[in-house]
Amino acid sequence: MCALALVSAVGLVVDDRVLAGARIWAKPFKFSLSFVAYGLSLAWMLSLLDRGRRAGWWAGTVVAATSTIEMLIITGQVVRGKRSHFNHQTPFDETLFNAMAVTVVILWLGTVVIAALLLRARIADRASAWAMRCGITIALAGAAVGFLMTQPAAGQRRGESPVVGAHSVGVPDGGPSMPLTGWSTTGGDLRVPHFFGMHALQLLPLLVMALAVLAPRVARLADERVRLRLVLVGSAAYAALFGLVTWQALRGQPLIHPDGATLTAAGLIACATAVGAYAALRAPAGPPGRVTAGRPPRLPEPAQPLQLTQHTQPLQKDAEVTS
Repeated sequence: MCALALVSAVGLVVDDRVLAGARIWAKPFKFSLSFVAYGLSLAWMLSLLDRGRRAGWWAGTVVAATSTIEMLIITGQVVRGKRSHFNHQTPFDETLFNAMAVTVVILWLGTVVIAALLLRARIADRASAWAMRCGITIALAGAAVGFLMTQPAAGQRRGESPVVGAHSVGVPDGGPSMPLTGWSTTGGDLRVPHFFGMHALQLLPLLVMALAVLAPRVARLADERVRLRLVLVGSAAYAALFGLVTWQALRGQPLIHPDGATLTAAGLIACATAVGAYAALRAPAGPPGRVTAGRPPRLPEPAQPLQLTQHTQPLQKDAEVTS
């Protein structure tokens, strides 16, 4: 993915072709960067498993293989000057798009397996554990939004239209859009919740890291139970915002032009989050053993297999004598 990002960056510089209202190399560039973040996040999470590591290895390999196939198809279509997504113009284009659809489903199922393994894993730092579990669950919901994009838009018919499916809601793809992201500024855009949901995989663990950095300066954050409560509040707020931007997109409303209902819902989410954070900080602290005084909390390290040697028994006897 790093190599494809470099190739796409060069393409953005030397190739001025435009397809569906965007620079033709923009899609593989954004997709490859997104997969870099996705792959690194999953690799780190898999390293924390204390059981089911073989199943996790296979699930991670499936995710890597299917994402590679998808990127090769996207890049190949760019070279041909053709759309990769929703393209039914010729039997060959339709076959490539159907292959991408299959690989995305397999990739999603591989991530489901990893999510199930994380739910069963015993991770010492509970705040980190729940940030990963909530992050990967929301990411799966964000990825599932992609299936909505494959449904026929207004005026499209399966088996007849050269393009079946769309990113935008209420307006054609390729219209006025935001810089960098390419999200529609005149209608709804399902890429907004798709992006927002999938990147919970990075943003919620980053919340844990931010709390770890602040712990030496804010004594309250040295308590593991406080950090856990804040992570749960943050995860609930993130899930609520994901639901809000999905609702907004499905109503054909641009992200940057919210109506009164959207603003009201956003205000309620902000108020609930503030109240939840205040309650998390003001609630009684945990037992003394839960406090890491003067030091930031340590993030979990990869699980290591237990090594038993012939010296185990003597060491145990020495420990009993010492006690």
